[in-house]
Amino acid sequence: MTSELFTIDGKRKYLTAEEQGRFITAANAHERAEVRTLCLTLAYTGCRISEALALTADRVDLPDKSITFQTLKQRGKVKYRSVPCPESLIDALELTHRIRKLKKTKRQASLPLWSWGRTQATKHVWAVMESADISGDHATPKGLRHGFGVRMAMQTRNPRLVQKLLGHTNLETTAIYMDLVGDEARAEVLGAW
Repeated sequence: MTSELFTIDGKRKYLTAEEQGRFITAANAHERAEVRTLCLTLAYTGCRISEALALTADRVDLPDKSITFQTLKQRGKVKYRSVPCPESLIDALELTHRIRKLKKTKRQASLPLWSWGRTQATKHVWAVMESADISGDHATPKGLRHGFGVRMAMQTRNPRLVQKLLGHTNLETTAIYMDLVGDEARAEVLGAW
């Protein structure tokens, strides 16, 4: 078992693909558009909650359908990474936050899209998790990030790409997702029987 993706008593810290689907459905059904876009950004990009809360309009590339995050946890280095996104997320960001309009003035383009702090944002994510009937140690913003890493490892089988998407400095950090691919593949095979 890969310890970083499991609690000390062996419980998962990541959302499965099925749980992520339920989370996305619940996020899309949420009454507040800003909560929808935050939750979808976390689910579709694997960013840290602080990286999402620091997101500005000038880092949303509408034509390229990607979001550029300032990567945190870089020990004083300023580093950015671009993450390709589904068109539905880009459209939701444009509709809710009026990205094109914000980009017209430098001051507005550099303001965060969400005005919440980490505590309030986390409460919003928990509420969406609850409405998606997801509970446990994995029902967190970090659980979304871990789930994204697991899915990217399974889909791409490319540790360097997963490292780039998650913004890891060290490939050893990314290896936890690559190690889990075998466990997840086994679970899928056993589920087919």
